[in-house]
Amino acid sequence: MSGYKSSQVISGTFGECWIDSNYVAEVTSLKATLSAKTESVSQCRKLMDGTKVTGIEAKGEIKLNKISSRFINMLANDLKNGIQTEFTIISKLDDPSSMGCERIKLIGCTFTEVSLVDWELKKLSEESNSFTFTDFEQLDVIQTPNFN
Repeated sequence: MSGYKSSQVISGTFGECWIDSNYVAEVTSLKATLSAKTESVSQCRKLMDGTKVTGIEAKGEIKLNKISSRFINMLANDLKNGIQTEFTIISKLDDPSSMGCERIKLIGCTFTEVSLVDWELKKLSEESNSFTFTDFEQLDVIQTPNFN
């Protein structure tokens, strides 16, 4: 019988994050995506348009337990003064029950917002910061198993 063990499904509990070589222990979620930018291509005698990829949008989001003013210190004054600051983010996902470790380096990260105030009575404080990036490198990948 082919397949995989349920224990091999990777748990985000074993995720880690660094921003410019600084370990971010309070991270609770990290997401980065590539989305194709497309334009419609119409053709004679076809009712359905095709699409042509004309670019790529790279964006992400980091969520953290609020334990300090880390992002205010990193971003607020530069944003206020019109300075675009770039960072490098490294994500590591290394569940000991999985089939390997995955590390992705996000290059040219620019945070597009900074939360100055966000709290609510009787709730733990969290913060969420969106960013864009210009490139990435796969530092470690988990190989796809052969289920045959």
